[in-house]
Amino acid sequence: MSDPIRPVDDSAVRRKRAARTALVVGGIALLIYIGFILSGVVAT
Repeated sequence: MSDPIRPVDDSAVRRKRAARTALVVGGIALLIYIGFILSGVVAT
């Protein structure tokens, strides 16, 4: 008979998703920050 399929390590998947989410949120925050700086420079 074949061996049963081993379950995927849930903590590794969660860690990978959390890291990706943190990078996306950080990137959006950085774009907003740069946008505020540029709006202040261009407005003067």
